[in-house]
Amino acid sequence: MSAVDTLPTDKPSTLKQTPLHALHVARGGKMVPFAGYDMPVQYATGVLKEHLHTRAAAGVFDVSHMGQLTLRAKSGKLEDAALALERLVPMDILALAPGRQRYAQFTNEAGGILDDLMVANFGDHLFLVVNAACKDEDEAHLRAHLSDSCIIETLPDRALIALQGPKAADVLAKFCPEAPAMKFMDAGPHQVNGIACFVSRSGYTGEDGYEISIPNDQAEALTSSLLDHPDVLPIGLGARDSLRLEAGLCLYGHDIDTTTTPIEGGLNWSIQKSRRTGGARAGGFLGSDQVLAQLDGGAPRKRIGLLPEGRAPVREGVLLFADATSTESIGSVTSGGFGPSLGAPIAMGYLPSAQAADGTTVYAELRGQRMPMKVSPMPFVPHSYKR
Repeated sequence: MSAVDTLPTDKPSTLKQTPLHALHVARGGKMVPFAGYDMPVQYATGVLKEHLHTRAAAGVFDVSHMGQLTLRAKSGKLEDAALALERLVPMDILALAPGRQRYAQFTNEAGGILDDLMVANFGDHLFLVVNAACKDEDEAHLRAHLSDSCIIETLPDRALIALQGPKAADVLAKFCPEAPAMKFMDAGPHQVNGIACFVSRSGYTGEDGYEISIPNDQAEALTSSLLDHPDVLPIGLGARDSLRLEAGLCLYGHDIDTTTTPIEGGLNWSIQKSRRTGGARAGGFLGSDQVLAQLDGGAPRKRIGLLPEGRAPVREGVLLFADATSTESIGSVTSGGFGPSLGAPIAMGYLPSAQAADGTTVYAELRGQRMPMKVSPMPFVPHSYKR
C-alpha cells in the first residue's frame, strides 16, 4: 500500500481506528487516512530507516485493518467448505493440508480480480484474510454465493500484526517456542506469550516473518512486548509499500483489480494443476473460461518490473511508450518509487505481452520528457522465505 494513497473523502471524525491506534500515537506515528482507517505512515525514524531495518533485523506492522473471516461447511466437513470456496477462486483449496495456507484471488465473471487473499486450513474450518478496502464487499460476495452450504463469520474482535525480517524467528521464539520450526505458509493456532493467537509464517515484505492474529484486548500488550526487543522497530505504511514493491508483490487496486486477470497479473503460479485445463477439478470458478483460455494461450498484456534510468522515481499512472517519439501509449506504471535496498528507483506496470520481454526498453512520460526504462525480472530483491 502506497504511503501517499490516502482517501480524500475520509475525514478524521469518520476514520476507524485499529486496536493499536493509541500505541502508534504514543510512539510518534505520523497518522494518515488509509482504507477508512487512521494508520501510521511512518514513525520518527522515517521510511528509509524503517525499510532498511526490516531488511536487516525485524519490524512490526499493524495490519489490523485487514479483514479476518472463517468459513465452515454446514455439513461440518472441511472438504465441503473447500469445494464451496473453489467456486470463487481458481486455487486448489481441497488439497490444502491442515496447518497450511495458500495465496488466492476472488475472480468475477469476466476473470477480473475482485480481491486477493490468504486461505488457511485450520482443521475443521477455513480461515481467510482479505484486504481492508475490500473486506465488506468480500463478505457480501461470500454470503451471496456460499450461504447455501457454508457459515461465514467475520472476526472483528481480532487484531492482526506482521513481524517481518531476518531476525523475526529469533524474536518470536522468546514468546512462541515452536515458531522457528514453522515453514513458509504454515498457519494455525499457537500460544504467543500465553495468548491464544493464529500464527502464519508469511508476510508482505519478501522477508522471512510471521503474521499474528490476536484478540483485540491483548493486541497492544503483545505488540509492546515485541517492540521492547532491541532488534524490533515499529514500521509504517510507507516502508511496507517500498518493501513489497522491491519484493515484486501486487497491491490490490493498483497492480491488480477487476480489469486484470490473474494471468495478466503474472499470478499463473498460484493456480494449481488440478484447477487448470485437464485437471481433476478444472475451471468451475467465476470467469474460468477467460482465465483458463489465457493460461493456455497467453494473455494480451503482462505485469512487468521496470528499472528507470537515472534517480527520479516513476510513480503510479505514468504512461509508457514504445519509443521516444510515439504518441500512442502502450501501457502504464501501476506502482513506483525508490527502492532503498537497491539505492535506485523501481516500478511495475503493464505492457503488451509482445513488448514485455526482460531487457526491453520502454519510455516513461515525465514532465513532458521521455525517460528510458528497462523491463526487469521481479522480485527486485530476492525473497528470503523459510521453505
